[in-house]
Amino acid sequence: MFEVLVYLFENYYQTEAYPDHDTLSRKLTAAGFENDDISEALDWLNGLARHTENPLPEAFDASRSQRAFTSMEIGKLTTESRGFLVFLESAGILTPVLREMIIERAMALEGEVVGLEKFKVIALMVLWTRRGSVDTLILDELLPDGEKRQMH
Repeated sequence: MFEVLVYLFENYYQTEAYPDHDTLSRKLTAAGFENDDISEALDWLNGLARHTENPLPEAFDASRSQRAFTSMEIGKLTTESRGFLVFLESAGILTPVLREMIIERAMALEGEVVGLEKFKVIALMVLWTRRGSVDTLILDELLPDGEKRQMH
């Protein structure tokens, strides 16, 4: 699934939008991705798209509060993933609302522990879909190691 998400980002980042579900499925199949991975990635993206309204008060975005992780989050997100999230927020890249969206999307992955590389892809996808652009320096940090960087 994560390879599909990275592929979508790399191929549709400049346009800031991707085709409809059926067209996208066909293109991903033609690119060589497995149907299960395609379905899982598109379902995950649909879950992200459902977060169009901010259910949190406007003041929450400007708050300087600390985030405590639940025991479920600690069990699912590695120490490196949680530390990276704190780094992104302290660097001013994430608002508290974006932070919560990233955590929610990571927790939405069934049954797997979310290590740093997967967590970076989740953060990249949330930033892309919510902000429309991602700073080049942040891209270098978020794209998995060894991935081509054609967005520059």
